[in-house]
Amino acid sequence: MSEYQLEIRQLVDYPRCRIYREFVQTLIADRSIRTNGGSGLFYYTVLCSYANFRTSYRRLDGITYTIYPGKWVCRTSELAAWFRVRFQYKALSILKGLQERHLISFTPLGHGNLVKYSIKGWRKHNTVLDYNCPCQKESGFFFMPIAIASELISYGKASEMDVVLDLWLSAIYKDAQVLGFEAGPVVYLRNGTGNPLLNYSDLAQRWGLSRSTAGRLLNKLSALEYLTLMSFPGRTGSVIYLNSYLSIMFQVSDVMVDKDEVAMCLNIRVQLPDAAESEESHLENPKICVSD
Repeated sequence: MSEYQLEIRQLVDYPRCRIYREFVQTLIADRSIRTNGGSGLFYYTVLCSYANFRTSYRRLDGITYTIYPGKWVCRTSELAAWFRVRFQYKALSILKGLQERHLISFTPLGHGNLVKYSIKGWRKHNTVLDYNCPCQKESGFFFMPIAIASELISYGKASEMDVVLDLWLSAIYKDAQVLGFEAGPVVYLRNGTGNPLLNYSDLAQRWGLSRSTAGRLLNKLSALEYLTLMSFPGRTGSVIYLNSYLSIMFQVSDVMVDKDEVAMCLNIRVQLPDAAESEESHLENPKICVSD
């Protein structure tokens, strides 16, 4: 039997996206990205990253708990640290909100010092292994359903971390249905057009933010090297490519995205200046427009 080989593609029609646990740990540790918001995408992703994919046991406060796939038991203080909230009651309030949306169920244990939670529909989207063994929490990956992620990001005001995950889950690579796929992992919001060009107004509405806040956040993420933001003048829009996507998702070298190449892929051309304009003016102020 031949060895399984990971296909280096992320398709529009694929209903799930791999999320590596190591990537989630990196996000938890990155204090430059804020987590306060009401969508819950980041919090739900963190819970999924700790959920078991096979049965294991954990001993806490002298009691051994059997933890089945899609579930986990942890201290409330651990939960607050993952969510990056100061108080444990705030972490429990976040769990309650996700439970009310029927995404998880949870039970406080040990007079509120422990929490046992379960991810709804875990077996539908993730492979469950039958044997018992300790589960690594900082390696491997789980599958995040795109439909659930879209539901979460549309609920309330998104945090900066929610936006990072939304862009990550929206990335498409090597799918000919989307323009610009040749240049690298491009953000595409699955709107049926096949065109990844975005405007700040649409993104602001998607994230529950103001247009100016959405623009500032994208510039911040660009400065932090989470993404490459390419803006075109006029009403053309912007294109977002994700940095480090290929190395994290497929363990291959990342690619440098060239704006001229992207413009060609999207049928955007650099218009030559009038003959009266000097060569120096042409080099400093190229005009960009959408080709027919």
